[in-house]
Amino acid sequence: MACILLIESSAQTCSISVSIDGKPAWYRENKEQFSHSSVLGVYASEAIRFVHSNRFRLDAVAVSEGPGSYTGLRIGISLAKGLCFAMDIPMIAIPTLKIMAARFSPTSSYLRPMMDARRMEVYSALYDGNLNEIEPASSLIINEDSFQNQTDQNDILFFGSGIIKCKAFIRASNVVYVEDVYPSALNMTNEAEKAYHRLEFADIAYFEPVYLKEFQATTPKNKVIPIITNTL
Repeated sequence: MACILLIESSAQTCSISVSIDGKPAWYRENKEQFSHSSVLGVYASEAIRFVHSNRFRLDAVAVSEGPGSYTGLRIGISLAKGLCFAMDIPMIAIPTLKIMAARFSPTSSYLRPMMDARRMEVYSALYDGNLNEIEPASSLIINEDSFQNQTDQNDILFFGSGIIKCKAFIRASNVVYVEDVYPSALNMTNEAEKAYHRLEFADIAYFEPVYLKEFQATTPKNKVIPIITNTL
């Protein structure tokens, strides 16, 4: 029986869950945008107290590996590494897009999770109904030619924060748009359990988030430092 703490921090919301023998046993979620740094540590402490109070032993920590928010992924993965080092337990990394697709599996439809990557880009991958990867995660520019080779196949579920960019271009009869789908620690349970029993662990010291794009820092307009001219 595996007891796993699961951390999801790749999107605007964040969540932590505890699974026992492949079933969710405890869960916290925060929907306040980009509050990961203030709530994830608190949730982790609560989760560990839950584990100890029920006389379980934490066997591993699973974390969403990306793609997604640069800052959110850094916070979640840093927390996971810290817990694993402190308790001398393994870390499991799960692709964020696969976490989103796991909400619908098993199904007879193909699964097309997508996350907003700014401008007309999305992070996306394609899975069959059993979460077998058909197309790996990549950064895609959405236009009228996007996914043309898939609109004559079985039903494809499009979901995630990136679908709003697709609706104007992709209207094939086999495409089904599903609203309000985001990465959640609850949907990490099955993949984390399988990875644990297969001994598929990440290298804690060297593991890095999967960004797919280079981080680009920006300066908010109201934060620009004015240039002062010396008139003396």
